[in-house]
Amino acid sequence: MSLVLDPAAQDLLFREARTANTFTDEPVTDEQVQAIYDLVKYGPTAFNQTPLRITLVRSPEARERLVKHMAEGNQAKTAAAPLVAILSADNEFHEELPALLPHFPQAKDMFFAERPVREGSALLNAALQAAYFIVGVRAAGLAAGPMTGLDFAGLQKEFLDADHTPLMVINIGKPGEDAWFPRSPRLAYDDVITTV
Repeated sequence: MSLVLDPAAQDLLFREARTANTFTDEPVTDEQVQAIYDLVKYGPTAFNQTPLRITLVRSPEARERLVKHMAEGNQAKTAAAPLVAILSADNEFHEELPALLPHFPQAKDMFFAERPVREGSALLNAALQAAYFIVGVRAAGLAAGPMTGLDFAGLQKEFLDADHTPLMVINIGKPGEDAWFPRSPRLAYDDVITTV
């Protein structure tokens, strides 16, 4: 059975898409970012929660503050990318649940009254949303360079607060020269899928 999505779109989003390591100077506009978010916000999460928070690092001063928290191998490309986004999980996401889950507003207190439960749920669901965001960046014809090689505690102190857990940093833009490493292998269907 073939997929419904056009093969060119499949290539754009998955088969031909790669983690970019260099970018052109072409800027990424606020309008592009809004179009990406307005698409990916429909990705499913548990209880329709929306814990992902995205901090766009645009000013040179903020970029300099960010770069110092990146691992050495990620510093140059983070300094040069047209746009950099800090993705974090909002551990107080439950405050929005009555509006986001109007048919079950009691979920806020019934399931998420305890902070450790919220933190676990925020981490899982914000990670789902981060994956949707990366696919959305690709859908906009841009490349994403997600990174977790960084000082998470330093990043949190510099840009976030105790209620926001950093997940990753993503460089965004049009891919530049020699942007890609060779394609790494992927596990085969039979290595991943089991039937019971």
